[in-house]
Amino acid sequence: MSYLLRKLLFQPDHVLGNLGARLRTATSWNRLYGKLPDPKCVGAVVVDDAAAAAVRAAVEADGLTIERRSVEPERYRGWLARADYARHPLYMDGGRATGFHQKGLEHFLAVELVGLRTGQICIDVASQHSPAPEIYARLHGAEVYTQDLAYPAGVHGRRVGGSASQLPLPECFADAMVLHNAFEHFEGDADIGFLREAARVLKPGGRLCIVPLFLYTEYAIQTDPGALTGTWPPFDTGARLWCARGWRDRHGRFYDAQHLHSRLLANAEAFDVRLIEYTDARAVSDDCYLRFAAVFTRR
Repeated sequence: MSYLLRKLLFQPDHVLGNLGARLRTATSWNRLYGKLPDPKCVGAVVVDDAAAAAVRAAVEADGLTIERRSVEPERYRGWLARADYARHPLYMDGGRATGFHQKGLEHFLAVELVGLRTGQICIDVASQHSPAPEIYARLHGAEVYTQDLAYPAGVHGRRVGGSASQLPLPECFADAMVLHNAFEHFEGDADIGFLREAARVLKPGGRLCIVPLFLYTEYAIQTDPGALTGTWPPFDTGARLWCARGWRDRHGRFYDAQHLHSRLLANAEAFDVRLIEYTDARAVSDDCYLRFAAVFTRR
């Protein structure tokens, strides 16, 4: 059975959503683009070496430190072999699809950054369809909860439904929280609300990992007009909209140094914050775009 057919049979919402975005791109993209507020431009945000250096300089000019480090490609390959994504044929064709290594690398780095170990409770935030919870439990012995807005509200076994900024969980519940390519999609003030909620849900010493943390030289939100259905996101005042044809996502926030402070660090009083720049993600695969990550450790 082909990968596309398996996706259609078992995850029809995902396949049909992509088909709808493709149709809107072919028939309505320019019209939808015209309805978006200014300032806006056509294209995707690209954080190349020059942009990353400019981001690092701006952030460090504000008195912060960005640690530069390797993704450790060989250690990633060893972890990948043990993770055995072939057990999850619906996820990026069991690890064979183009672009898979960006996702696998995120899963590896997140578990390394939070130091996940046997007996800990971890929440994988915004993790619908992700194999990371099963892999983390199997390889690292953790008790992993999977959270997503698409799940029914409340706690059902180890599935947590509802907004990540209003988790139906007690205080000091978790040792770790991870977000893989998810935080940038939090619309409106959900990014701020989530940080405050993470401070409530994490135990003292618990860690929250955001990978990637998207940083850029200006405050920007990437969107694809072809993905805009229903109520549109409340695009932030002062952010330039980068409109990427074929991206098929409605919202991706890139922080500049100013908004990193005002939106995240100003609402992270309960945390010690570590910022990281990965210098060699493309040594894993040319399609790995990972640059920055953040770890928030609960005081």
